Amino acid sequence: MEFSNETILHIDLNKLEQNFNYLKSKLKKNTKIIGVVKAFAYGHGDIEISRKLEKLGAYALWVSDFEEGISLREAGIKSKIIVANPGLKCYKEIIKYSLDIVIYNHRLLDLYASKKNDINIHIKFNSGMNRYGFEAQETANIVEKIKANYHLKLLSICSHLASSDKEEKSEFTLNQIAKFKTISKNFELLYDAKIDKHILNSNGVLNFANHQMDVVRLGIGLYGSSTDKNLKQISQLSSVVTQIRNVEKGESVGYGPSFLAPENMKIAIIPIGYADGLNRKFSSIGSVYINKKECKIIGNISMDSFAVNTSNITIDEGEAVEIFGNNLSVIEIAKKINTIPYEIYSTLNRRIKRVYSDS
Repeated sequence: MEFSNETILHIDLNKLEQNFNYLKSKLKKNTKIIGVVKAFAYGHGDIEISRKLEKLGAYALWVSDFEEGISLREAGIKSKIIVANPGLKCYKEIIKYSLDIVIYNHRLLDLYASKKNDINIHIKFNSGMNRYGFEAQETANIVEKIKANYHLKLLSICSHLASSDKEEKSEFTLNQIAKFKTISKNFELLYDAKIDKHILNSNGVLNFANHQMDVVRLGIGLYGSSTDKNLKQISQLSSVVTQIRNVEKGESVGYGPSFLAPENMKIAIIPIGYADGLNRKFSSIGSVYINKKECKIIGNISMDSFAVNTSNITIDEGEAVEIFGNNLSVIEIAKKINTIPYEIYSTLNRRIKRVYSDS
């Protein structure tokens, strides 16, 4: 298929399905799966990803704020949508679009208790990350408020792991899980009913599957950036060569100028830059692949373009360029600038064309 766009994020929904099924194989038959599609589905396009996860039978979809939830509802997504950070000003929108909310402090709990519309809620506890969440000693007060307000439909209690991907931090993770299990037991005792519980994320499922509860939340694993070789990266970012030029020894390339040619060179200009999410830290240290050959980035990455050294290969203008994909994984390029795949994915600008395949 031909596309007018020169820079494209190719997304393989079949690989997404394979990743979903592989992670599901680690779970008990009745364990529910929440698909994390916040931040534009980690840059992959939340609507198409959500449609696929809906077809695959995900129990719910996890978004960051109410606007992400509204976008999915307006696109026709019928699944349960859980808003992780509902805020204090969007009550009407939450109700109108039938969104579930995560409640993590008394200000939110009191706000939604003071209203009388039925709403599904999920209570979040802090188990050691010290970000969002109630403390264990607040449990009795939380239960009392929920019991006094029948319109608050409690569906689950949850927490979040801080370092489930790090083997050297396994003791910390196990302490978090143990703390949450204690909180959960006390909560259910006071609430006098069984409640769904979830703390495991993708790496939690891969590394601590024996501690799964009623639900898991799958994010980065679905998109395939993992050390587990059974998980496949679902996306490839490509562009094209828009100009080829010869640079003489001693001439500069790009802003700064930060690069001086050590010899006569042939360079190629690629029309993607930091405005598209190509981190400026890749300047002079990153690489791309053209005709399966590695080409080093030279000079500073610009807002909309960058240059690569193509002195040792034969190419034409219009040639395809791989930013990441079969030859360069997102994990590899993230390590090069001391960051994580989450940042590489989530900063990809929406002006990049997303193209989906599902064969």
